[in-house]
Amino acid sequence: MTGEGRHTIGQVVRELSGDFPDLTISKVRFLEGKGLITPERTASGYRLFSDDQVERLRFILTSQRDRFWPLKVIADALDQMDRGLDVDLDAPAPGRPAPPPLGALRAGGGTPVEAAAFAPGEQAVRVSRAELCRNAEVTAEQLQDMASFGLVQADKDGWYTALDVEIARAVGTFASFGLEPRHLRMFRLAADREAALVQQTLTSFRPAPEQRDEMRARLAAACLSLHVALVRAELG
Repeated sequence: MTGEGRHTIGQVVRELSGDFPDLTISKVRFLEGKGLITPERTASGYRLFSDDQVERLRFILTSQRDRFWPLKVIADALDQMDRGLDVDLDAPAPGRPAPPPLGALRAGGGTPVEAAAFAPGEQAVRVSRAELCRNAEVTAEQLQDMASFGLVQADKDGWYTALDVEIARAVGTFASFGLEPRHLRMFRLAADREAALVQQTLTSFRPAPEQRDEMRARLAAACLSLHVALVRAELG
């Protein structure tokens, strides 16, 4: 401790790691960037956390882990607490969108995603780093973490695609529930295997050039349909 009731960011992570073993310095900085915690700054720019700020962070992490609250709900709860109002800690997280009806899963040959979603063209759109962060509502630090775990990748000129924006937006949603890019690498590995299966099937069937894109799109949509159905079945 640097002084009475003052903790460095490293000390905070160590203090809370017993209850939150996945807590990292980057996660604390992310929550600060969202305005949920407000550590003091020394003249040299170092963060110092009061005991109240440490407990505030504990509340945030507990709400994510045990109550499944997204950051917006946590922010509203903190605002009420700051104004001296009571907060219903047993309140469920806001309802998530309902899953697609069964009929939608049967439409289009049983795929919940239209094959047209996999048509060529998404890669043609070029997006800068700043544009990606703005549109996906993620920080530059989060984007760097995504890249380090193979979730997004800029081209040799530093440009991203519209699909990278989509990926980053999804990763940002996971982040609101306390999940970081390192927890999501399994999605990258699964996508690589599914893409390899599609390519292997195309090689085996050797469709005519004018049919190749359509077949690839249908296979990709079927992969995603199967993945969604299996996850839904596991979750009940």
